[in-house]
Amino acid sequence: MQSDVRDREREGFKSIASLCAPRSVAIVGASERANWPKRIWDSLHAAGYQGAIYPVNPKLKEIWGVPCYPDLASIPKAVDHAAVIVPAAQVQNVLEQGIIHGLKSATVYAGNIGEGHNPEHNARAVALRSLVRRSGISLNGPNCMGGNHFHHRFFGYPNTGLVNVPAGGVALVSQSGGTLQFIVQSAAARGVKFSCAYSSGNELDIDLADFINHFVDDPQTTTLVLFIEGIRRPAVFMQAAARALKAGKPIIAIKTGKSVQSQLAALSHTGAVAGDYAGFKAMCERYGIIACASLDDLVETTLAFQCERLPKGARVGWVTTSGGTVDLLYDHIEEIGTITSPQLSEATKAKIRHLIPADMEIKNPLDAGIPSNDSNAAEMCRAVADDENVDILAWAAVLPHGKRTPDINILKTITQSTHKPVLAFSRMNYMVRPDALNFQDEMGIPYLQGLPATIRALGALGFYGVRVGRTIAPLPPATGALADIEPAQLHQTLAHYHLSPPRSKMVRSIDDVGTAADDIGYPVAVKIVSPQFSHKTEVGGVKINIRSADEARHAAHNMSHAITHLDPQAIIEGFLVQEMVSGIELIIGARTDPLYGPLLIVGAGGIFVELLKDVAVRLLPLTEVDAHAMLDELKIRPLFEGFRGSPPVDRDYLVKTICGLSAFYLNYRHLIDDIEINPLIVGPQGQTPRAVDVRIIKKDH
Repeated sequence: MQSDVRDREREGFKSIASLCAPRSVAIVGASERANWPKRIWDSLHAAGYQGAIYPVNPKLKEIWGVPCYPDLASIPKAVDHAAVIVPAAQVQNVLEQGIIHGLKSATVYAGNIGEGHNPEHNARAVALRSLVRRSGISLNGPNCMGGNHFHHRFFGYPNTGLVNVPAGGVALVSQSGGTLQFIVQSAAARGVKFSCAYSSGNELDIDLADFINHFVDDPQTTTLVLFIEGIRRPAVFMQAAARALKAGKPIIAIKTGKSVQSQLAALSHTGAVAGDYAGFKAMCERYGIIACASLDDLVETTLAFQCERLPKGARVGWVTTSGGTVDLLYDHIEEIGTITSPQLSEATKAKIRHLIPADMEIKNPLDAGIPSNDSNAAEMCRAVADDENVDILAWAAVLPHGKRTPDINILKTITQSTHKPVLAFSRMNYMVRPDALNFQDEMGIPYLQGLPATIRALGALGFYGVRVGRTIAPLPPATGALADIEPAQLHQTLAHYHLSPPRSKMVRSIDDVGTAADDIGYPVAVKIVSPQFSHKTEVGGVKINIRSADEARHAAHNMSHAITHLDPQAIIEGFLVQEMVSGIELIIGARTDPLYGPLLIVGAGGIFVELLKDVAVRLLPLTEVDAHAMLDELKIRPLFEGFRGSPPVDRDYLVKTICGLSAFYLNYRHLIDDIEINPLIVGPQGQTPRAVDVRIIKKDH
């Protein structure tokens, strides 16, 4: 399987043009008893598909009132696309025959081709993959449910209810066939309009990267939505995502599989807390992909992007009519993060003072009371949107539901007065009537539902707005020499990258431990050095606050005894004697994720790493802006600014240290699997962070 992935990585992108807009389609497996072929037939006719449709079944001469062909070879003209709805054992022969007669693409609906460990199923996959590569045919699936292109009126997904979904700019690709219809139906009921919706199944040939690459160049697509179970070709996927980011086509995704057993086998804290899903999130951050936590968030966020305006940041101006809403917003914003609610300028307050009851304070979020009319509501919204501190306007309003229809001409002045995103929101979910969707379209404002989902959607707009158009630079080559990371040279090398260790000495014997402690000055820490025990604290391999030579020698003797008791074959290379330093304990580490490449973590360190899991993860290389953003994500951030009387840390030098680890790891990643500094002690202003415990796992060469 790994060789197949590497081969496909080299192959790059594959065209899906004939899958999206086929000029003719054959339904192989046409039958009165089978539901899917009949639903596809009905959908194509109901949608007004303009191409030729050929039913295929060797047992029938006629079906659905038209001739039925025994096989693809019997069709008088070459067919662009085949919907192959036959048992898995028959798929190979069907496609081989079709390819001989000019078939360009196919969707294979059957399962039992490649998934699982059944030898027969895997043999089918090997044969089918070989056929695809020899012939160049584009194949979607197997084990998928096809897809629809709403502009081209091509409907290959077996759900006739999707035919009436209005065409628009959202391209959905789902590795789950069954989930696709629920996303489309739920989102369409809220006013999301789709250019197409495809399920991709097992992705034996065409995969997510191919779909993204195609839709980046598709003028009818403005936004991409992905339901991801796994990324087959990460390098090519990221190449496609980079194209989408540069082109300004947002990717909104949800990925399953946060709980991954591979994390249990991690060799370090870094590997444990930066597992597969953390690597995915880091990849999303780098490539501007919005990662949603739920399907409901996916719908709200997609609807938010349908406003087709991007902010310069995530500063939200809120206009509400309820003190309760304001209180809830405060709670949710603090819990969720991702956005800020800056104070309105004095000029803005002056503009709206006459619209707000005199006894009510003007603040953000704004409780404006109940505006007397649409004109007052629009005037307040225009003023807040115009505020220099605001990037996005969020206005508490619901779509018409029968009681009263607002004056749309007055309310449209809100969007007409600004280029910033304007979105309406409600406190809770509610049913949307079809006529209300027309109102939403004419307003040009997405009406979001639910406060947490609204906050996350607005945060997604801000996240993407500051990243759109970026070009992703390639990784620099790794040129570091092996001698630089040998024990005798490692500390000096690290110091060159702003990774300064405490004053320390490495000694071989227990007797020399006391002398080294005297030379460094008390208090000191003594640590045993043994390749069998990288996590020293857990096995009694560390003793701190030592204040005499005798105490140092005694500690070394005890830990040596403890180690050999745990493993009589353990190799004791010596003892590291270090000055004691105090401050905030962090962990910083770098490793190469097998899917997404080199990444770095920063988080709460010491013994609480895996317990708290308060970490930020980024793909490398890092800029100082990236490092500052990582620190801002941490729950322990208040410690950096001074907490309960403690002095603030030297944050700028801490950022240099984090970026130094990025540069170090990238330069030596061909020699190192993993580097971890835990703890990194961060002191107050004027003190450089100290890399107290550095652990490196070298590659096997």
